[in-house]
Amino acid sequence: MRGLKIIAATALAIVLGSGTWTSSAAQETDLSNAPYARLFHPPPTAVSLAQATAAQPAPQPEHTGIGALISATGSDFVAFPKRKSTWVILGIGGAAALLVHPWDTEINDELQEANTLKKVLTPGKYLGYGWVQMGAAVGMYTIGRYALEPDEGTHTNKWSHLGFDLLRAQIMTQAFTYGIKYAVHRDRPTGECCAFPSGHASVTFATASVIERHFGYRASWPMFLIAGYVSASRLTDNRHYLSDVLFGSALGIASGWTVVGRHGRDTFTMYPVPVRGGVALAGQWSPSPGLKTRPLRGQ
Repeated sequence: MRGLKIIAATALAIVLGSGTWTSSAAQETDLSNAPYARLFHPPPTAVSLAQATAAQPAPQPEHTGIGALISATGSDFVAFPKRKSTWVILGIGGAAALLVHPWDTEINDELQEANTLKKVLTPGKYLGYGWVQMGAAVGMYTIGRYALEPDEGTHTNKWSHLGFDLLRAQIMTQAFTYGIKYAVHRDRPTGECCAFPSGHASVTFATASVIERHFGYRASWPMFLIAGYVSASRLTDNRHYLSDVLFGSALGIASGWTVVGRHGRDTFTMYPVPVRGGVALAGQWSPSPGLKTRPLRGQ
């Protein structure tokens, strides 16, 4: 019994922390003197890894009208499988899901006895509904597009741009999520269809990924924490297994990064970081400015 409690606690820790590695590119840590720096930045380059790959603010698109939204969303679906970062992220999520799969049922059974934790996490199911995340994106887009003035010399502003990206991320994430759900047809812990992957996890992590690109890690970490909170609530609510949540999180991040990463060429790098008592792996996504979509006239 104690072993199962440890597994359940570990599962929640994994879920709540699953978004932290995604934003390490925004951290201002100088790794140039780290023991492993020469493996990734050989001499004579002495620029720190963080400085070399720091994410730039998301450049605004020329247009954010309905026509541009349709055009950009269509091109997002085309770009998704072509990006190396997509397969790296999905590979990590898939491997994590396979790793915990043998203990899925035991973890859920143990968490059903944690009544206090269930009460604390209950609001998460409401925050993670697809219509809530989509509604927030539509609201942001509508306010920015029709209630606020465009920035000087442009046809848009930062709020309509954010809503524009959030809408694209939600459309793509939910399409992939439900496509996989009905293809895999895995039953939920309650016996209903369809569990894999978790839609709550995918849509909230997609939102967090877009927000990180627009506002940076320091401003976006609350959304990653919320995404982890929402994902954990699916376990205590007995609606998903841990493997559903882990892959759903990866799918949301991959989808969100496809949208914001197409502001320009991007790279994804895994590298070791020395920590007290050992070494940790960190991931970096390094976008470059320059949105490459073809807006329609009049939008």
